[in-house]
Amino acid sequence: MERINVFLAKHLWAQIALSVLTASVLITLLYPGRSFPSVVARTAVISLGGITVALVARRREKRAAGGTTEGLVSLDRKLRTGEVPSDPQERAAMRDLVGQRLHRSRHRVAALVFLAALFSAITVLTALTAGPRQTIGMAVLTVVFIGWMVYNSNLQTRRLRTMRAALQTEPSGGTTGEESEARRPPRPAESGS
Repeated sequence: MERINVFLAKHLWAQIALSVLTASVLITLLYPGRSFPSVVARTAVISLGGITVALVARRREKRAAGGTTEGLVSLDRKLRTGEVPSDPQERAAMRDLVGQRLHRSRHRVAALVFLAALFSAITVLTALTAGPRQTIGMAVLTVVFIGWMVYNSNLQTRRLRTMRAALQTEPSGGTTGEESEARRPPRPAESGS
């Protein structure tokens, strides 16, 4: 599983291709009749906005991780496993990456509520305008997708907050007494006797 995660993290095009293919398969199952290549083409065109957002986010994350895909993949793996970097440059890059992701997900609860309402409305409209096959398919998709989104969102947020807290403490053996003394704020002047 780790090899798959690393491959997908290195190759954003593979994530996009899998997403488009999965969506195309679901659409074909729910609404048979169109040729699969035409469904794939339509899905890819409709997904262009999401693909653009993913590419922009990826570029920002790469910049925060030092500008390389390898650096981003390494930090992402450490974030998933909870391994706190000890190298000062890597800690700074992880701090930037965690800060970016937490900032980007600050409205996650509102977004999840909006998605749940949207998918529920689509399921109701499907029930009113289509057959039982499409209604059941949309209902299952809604429950599975929203459930997965809530679970994954909570998991990622917990990982990010845990890493942010771990990065706020000094690494063990990472600084000398003089360095940590230099980082302390100055003490207030003592009053004279």
